[in-house]
Amino acid sequence: MDAEERSVHIVDTPASSAAPVSPPAVPGAQSIARAAHLLRLVTASGDGGAGVADLAREAGLTRPTAHRLLSALRVEGLVDRDDASGHWLPGPELFLMGSVAASRFDITAIARDIVRSLAVRTEESAFLSVRRGDETVCLVREDGSFPIRSFVLSEGVRFPLGVASAGLAILAFLPPEDVDAYLERHPELSERWGASHSPARLRSRIADTKARGYAVNPGLIVEGSWGVGAAVFTRAGDPQWALSLTGVEFRFGGERLAELGRILLAHAHQLSTRIAAR
Repeated sequence: MDAEERSVHIVDTPASSAAPVSPPAVPGAQSIARAAHLLRLVTASGDGGAGVADLAREAGLTRPTAHRLLSALRVEGLVDRDDASGHWLPGPELFLMGSVAASRFDITAIARDIVRSLAVRTEESAFLSVRRGDETVCLVREDGSFPIRSFVLSEGVRFPLGVASAGLAILAFLPPEDVDAYLERHPELSERWGASHSPARLRSRIADTKARGYAVNPGLIVEGSWGVGAAVFTRAGDPQWALSLTGVEFRFGGERLAELGRILLAHAHQLSTRIAAR
């Protein structure tokens, strides 16, 4: 049996399960915030898109309201609708906007070989994620050669800071006052993600991450699926990205966990240096 046949799909966690970023407290901004949230859900739904009922539920909107907003976005070319399936998909205007924005914000071109090296060295699935407000978004996934894989994370998937290992690594190296403000803004984390994400327990994992240098997620999103993450810094020293690894629990224990952490930190340092020199 070859490696591809033996791969196990543990879980495919929808990006929309992440708590949405709170809309800005600006008069008249509610419709924009709702539309932006729908855009994020559509772009996170993958090549197959998503139906209006699912999008409305995940966005906390009525179906007519979601359909009205999606129709308006379609007129502007920001989303499209597949007439056969009825699913909503990213529109062509998003591609054009993204192409322009990439010149300022996208580091995938200079990071992809580092992510690939990380996957080759460890044989696990490797990722690059970026901080977007109070969330992380996966930008790049490279699978290693080990045939059993976790599919908790893939390109486009979002998680709140502190939930996945990438977001925990970023959160740990933010200024203390920013960590305090984040936890005050998101009291719902323990309700949505379990008691292990209470403020006290998150602070404990943040302290462990700072002491260790990298974050460890011991199956807190999906049982048996572990992750480790290391922050990647801007030239000014801000943790804006993270490299991470995910895999099955028995591959992330004891001395091997420490070795994975060392390899991860080395690659994160390499990428931070490359970004600073850009």
